[in-house]
Amino acid sequence: MIKVSVMYPNTPGARFDHDYYRDTHMPLLKERMGEACLYYTIDKAISGGAPETPAPYIAMCHIFSESLEAFQAGIAPHAEEIVADIANYTDLSPVRQISEVVVGH
Repeated sequence: MIKVSVMYPNTPGARFDHDYYRDTHMPLLKERMGEACLYYTIDKAISGGAPETPAPYIAMCHIFSESLEAFQAGIAPHAEEIVADIANYTDLSPVRQISEVVVGH
């Protein structure tokens, strides 16, 4: 199993609409990817490593897929639409990472 993490840097003055991200963008991604997206999670920042310090990322999502090939096959036909929707909730450029899930739930 793999996890694709999409992280949005916590940049002062940046715009990020958490409601749109939760209610519109991520459901759009799941709908377009179908079974290639087993499930996803969304994180909304609270603080950094110490209380009352800013978190390094304002938000992030983690998309779980059986394999890198399954993820790519699921997202490729819809990548343009999904990327274009980013402007509807943020002016940040996301940081992406693909990881192998070694231990899951």
